[in-house]
Amino acid sequence: MASESSFDVVSKVDRQEVDNALNQAAKEISQRFDFRGTNAVIKWSGEYGIEMEASAEDRVLAVLDVFKDKLVKRKVSLKALDAGEPRTSGPLVKISATLQDGLNQEQAKKITKVIRDEGPKGVKAQVQGEEVRVSSKKKDDLQAVMELLREQDFDFAVQFTNRR
Repeated sequence: MASESSFDVVSKVDRQEVDNALNQAAKEISQRFDFRGTNAVIKWSGEYGIEMEASAEDRVLAVLDVFKDKLVKRKVSLKALDAGEPRTSGPLVKISATLQDGLNQEQAKKITKVIRDEGPKGVKAQVQGEEVRVSSKKKDDLQAVMELLREQDFDFAVQFTNRR
């Protein structure tokens, strides 16, 4: 009798890669001529929050662009970054951004619905906390599900872990 194979669908960011991207962005901002005298800063704000500030709105948006560029170079999906709108706080303009870590219930339901509607028959998907476990007797079916999920244009990043 064939045993079941499975994998997990998750939405996680590599915190170390994000930290490296943030440090690179901070270094570039401190050295670039167009940021001189603008009080431009990028820093952590809690475990998954990032705070950017500068003296003008166009400069704080430029800080965000530098940070996004560093994330892309470190292969961190921009779908995991949720940046807010610029807001004025005294003499500074600030942008708060958060990193998504884990799937919420709505996102998990989207994934299971796609698998149920478009995936091969005999594939089971169940929500387990902040991840979705996908299992099947055939490994080819699991690979087809991975390809199906890669082709989908979700508004969040997905990765595959825990293959068995």
